Amino acid sequence: MSSARAASVAVAAGRGDRLCRGVDGAVFVVGSPRSGTTFLGGVVGGVDGFVDLGEVPALKSRIAAMRHRPARLAAMEVRHVVTAELERRGAPDARPVIHAPEVVFVLRALPYVGDRVRAVHLVRDGRDVVCSLMEQGWLASSAVGVDEAGWHLGGGARFWTERSRRAEFARVPHARRAAWAWRRYVEAGLEARETGLLATLRYERMCGDPRIAAARIARHLGVAPEQVDAGLAEVTAGSVGRYRRDLSGDDLPAVLSEAGALLERLGYLGDTP
Repeated sequence: MSSARAASVAVAAGRGDRLCRGVDGAVFVVGSPRSGTTFLGGVVGGVDGFVDLGEVPALKSRIAAMRHRPARLAAMEVRHVVTAELERRGAPDARPVIHAPEVVFVLRALPYVGDRVRAVHLVRDGRDVVCSLMEQGWLASSAVGVDEAGWHLGGGARFWTERSRRAEFARVPHARRAAWAWRRYVEAGLEARETGLLATLRYERMCGDPRIAAARIARHLGVAPEQVDAGLAEVTAGSVGRYRRDLSGDDLPAVLSEAGALLERLGYLGDTP
C-alpha cells in the first residue's frame, strides 16, 4: 500500500471510529457450520437486554476480505454493519447476538469492536458435523447457486482453503471436503483463545448437562444463570454420535485422513469429548 493510500485509510478509520464508537456488549457465537451455533445464538439472543441478529448476511459476505485487513480496520467494519442492523431492527441499545460461523476467522478484531464484547466458540465432534454438512449438500460437487451471503455452493475451494491446496479441494470426496471445513473453522477458533474474549464450549457437554453449560455461558456474558437455563434446556442429544450410523465405510476414512489429528487432539477419537 502506498503512503498516500495508507494515510487515506487511516483518516477513514478515524472518521469511522468517531461515527461508530463501538458495539458494546456484542456476543458472537462461532464455530463450524452445523455445530449448534444457530441454536445457542437463539438462546443467548432471547435473554433480556439482548437481541438475536442471526447470521447477518451483510457481515458474513465481508469476512473473506476482512480477514486480511488490520484488526482495527476489520473491527470498524464489524461495528458499522452490526450498528446498521441494530438500527434496522429498532433495537439500537440492545446487546447484539450474531451467530455467523465465519466470524471465527476475524476474532482477532473483536477486542476493538466495543466494550464487553464476548465470543462463544462451540465445538462439536467433526464426524457428526460431516454428516450434517453432507446432508445439507453445500459442499457437494453437484450443488449450484449461492448462499445468502453470495458465496458459491459446490465443490470449489472456499476462502478458508489453504492456498497451496486449492486445486486439491475440488478433487477429494464430499466427506473429506466437509471434514476440511470443520477442521479449518475449529482451528481458527482455537487460535483465537489468546484474545481473552472467547469461551470454548463442547456441543456434547452442552447436551449432556445443559445447566452446567448455562452457568458457564452466563458467567462469561455477565448475566444470571437462570436467564440462560430455560432456553438451553431445550437442547437435545439425539444427533450426538450420528456418524456411527450415517457415515459409510468410505466416508469415515476420508474424514480421518483430513481431520483425524484434530479429532484426536480434542479427544473425540477416544469418544470422550
